[in-house]
Amino acid sequence: MKYLKHTRVKICGITNVEDANSAVAAGADAIGLVFYKASPRYISISLAKQITDSISPFINCVGLFVDADDTYIHEVIEKVAIDTIQFHGQETEQTCALFNKPYIKAVRMENGVCLYDEVGKYPTAKALLLDAYVRGVPGGTGKAFDWNIIPNDLSKPIILAGGLGITNVKKAISQVHPFAVDVSGGVEKEKGIKDPIKIKKFISETINA
Repeated sequence: MKYLKHTRVKICGITNVEDANSAVAAGADAIGLVFYKASPRYISISLAKQITDSISPFINCVGLFVDADDTYIHEVIEKVAIDTIQFHGQETEQTCALFNKPYIKAVRMENGVCLYDEVGKYPTAKALLLDAYVRGVPGGTGKAFDWNIIPNDLSKPIILAGGLGITNVKKAISQVHPFAVDVSGGVEKEKGIKDPIKIKKFISETINA
């Protein structure tokens, strides 16, 4: 499924109010908040609430979880204005659908992954997010994968992630035609701290792709 106009942008791994507002001011469509404690971009529920409370309207706030306890996910979505859940682990379709929220299912693009099968496994997902496979790391690897292995006729929207930055996002969009692109490390000064100049440039490159 190709989206030829207005490729959406999600800035993931937001860890503070300033970076959230920089992303929104630059034109981001969504921000990602990481609720995975092993990640350097993990944030607490109280900080996440501060961030979502500061966000302008019409920005999608995405909560990222990795094989999290159901109780913890319920606590987050009760206390934080999460619009969409992003599941980055081995969650089943039944688990993903438990929380009465639109969800995205991340797929790590290791050898042998069949995206047609993944679409069939998660019929209620709003989109599949495709990320690079690195053993032992569920996401945020900063690595790209071979975009040539992505079929162009999938029935669900694709969010392209993995190693994207200001130097390659335009090429990625022209080749894959994704619904959206997702970036974290590619627009950072250091892990967890965004660079507003890189964010602006990344979104500019996306708009002009």
